[in-house]
Amino acid sequence: PISSLKREMRNLSEECNLEPVTVSMAYVYFEKLVLQGKLNKQNRKLCAGACVLLAAKISSDLRKHEVKHLIDKLEERFRFNRRDLIGFEFTVLVALELALYLPENQVLPHYRRLTQQS
Repeated sequence: PISSLKREMRNLSEECNLEPVTVSMAYVYFEKLVLQGKLNKQNRKLCAGACVLLAAKISSDLRKHEVKHLIDKLEERFRFNRRDLIGFEFTVLVALELALYLPENQVLPHYRRLTQQS
């Protein structure tokens, strides 16, 4: 289910020291894909992984080794191949119409929820 995938996204992001705002952005991307009907049993973990990766790349100044670490973690947690993830990242970008910078009102509700939980 969607909620358990989001929980995995959050846990993984915390392990990789990503900011709550990054997780919030990943959630928004993920929900947009869900609303577009892009998710299915085969691709939902790749969707979740690609959303985290895109959010991390756009919202934080990750160094190269940190991106690699994040990809390693995603691969291990969601049990997919990194080559599939990298390919899927572009698919997600297209589905989101390259709109990775999100208006505050889309990110804030998730951000508030995440920062209140911790």
